Amino acid sequence: MTREEHHARPARQGRVNANTTPANRELPHPAPEDIRLKDLLHAVSDPVRLGMIRQLAAATGALPCSSITVPVSKSTASHHYRVLRESGLIRQTYEGTAKMTRLRRADLDMLFPGLLDTLLTAAGLPGDRAARRA
Repeated sequence: MTREEHHARPARQGRVNANTTPANRELPHPAPEDIRLKDLLHAVSDPVRLGMIRQLAAATGALPCSSITVPVSKSTASHHYRVLRESGLIRQTYEGTAKMTRLRRADLDMLFPGLLDTLLTAAGLPGDRAARRA
């Protein structure tokens, strides 16, 4: 390329990060019919992820990721969120700049009645749904 051709090219605009465009702010989640028991059990087999689920179950609504206490680095926490999301245990949505996380309790109770309550009880958190919804 000659010097003249180089200078004749239009100036490059600022880079656009494809991950921040509105169309890409939707995170992938399995449809209810695609949620598999083996994936759920794998997701809760890790103590960090089980702790995250316990915190979400104790909440009355969605929580920002930053308010969920995890004893790992931010990048490792992102991995754990992804495992939970891809297994179908949680749903994550963006609200402004915050990524909000909630349990997919209705889907899980429909597909595997009593499973989530049993897991939470075994992990030391009572699975009493009525107390959480009150």
